[in-house]
Amino acid sequence: MYVTRRWTVMVGVILFATTMHARENAVLRSGFTISHDHRQQLGAVTRLFLSSTDSEYVDVQTERIATFEKEEAPIETQHAASSPLPPSFVGPSSPDLNRIVIEASRKNQLDSDFVHAVIRAESRGNTNAVSRKGAQGLMQLMPGTAAKLGVMNSFDADENVNAGTRYLRELLERYHYDPVRALAAYNAGTGRVQQYNGVPPYRETRAYIAAIIRDFNRRKTEQERQAKASRKAAQASPPNPPATQDRN
Repeated sequence: MYVTRRWTVMVGVILFATTMHARENAVLRSGFTISHDHRQQLGAVTRLFLSSTDSEYVDVQTERIATFEKEEAPIETQHAASSPLPPSFVGPSSPDLNRIVIEASRKNQLDSDFVHAVIRAESRGNTNAVSRKGAQGLMQLMPGTAAKLGVMNSFDADENVNAGTRYLRELLERYHYDPVRALAAYNAGTGRVQQYNGVPPYRETRAYIAAIIRDFNRRKTEQERQAKASRKAAQASPPNPPATQDRN
């Protein structure tokens, strides 16, 4: 079973909403917390919006939430271990990147759109990207992490994506398939997630998580639009006329 069937970052129609204007934490029964700007109740699911816009959100089964608490931690400005790259690092993508992502995602039971969204946030698809902190390649692996994952060359697209996807899977398993925690750990490190018992109060990390979820939702919305258009076109196509027998 693919991980995306076990955690919910969904595209859907927004139903009746209860909006909270003060930033707060959703405290899960597992002990983890999800920092969010406001929330909506969607039946058995609570949608947690990571920023003031309605395009950056994560859905959680309401029964998994123990309580909501006001967030008191200050927003810090220090950089995370692996930071999104500035525009100067944007470069060409590998022509085989889509194939590599699909194969690595299938091997690690992840949604390929999720992995693509991470790559976009990390390196913008540049196989030769190097961050200010020294993270390398498509999925911006720190040298120590790459070594633990057995990566010989972080600038090799196959090696980098396979290792990065495997690491994402490990983080999802570690945080009980909570994508927000996993992404926070991928960006800021597991130590910071443990220190704050959730997403660290870094603007950069929150922006990173929001960007990935927004990109993932955009991809799913576009796929749904294309699927509906294809079904509509198929329904509108006239049936083939019956074949007539040539009696000559």
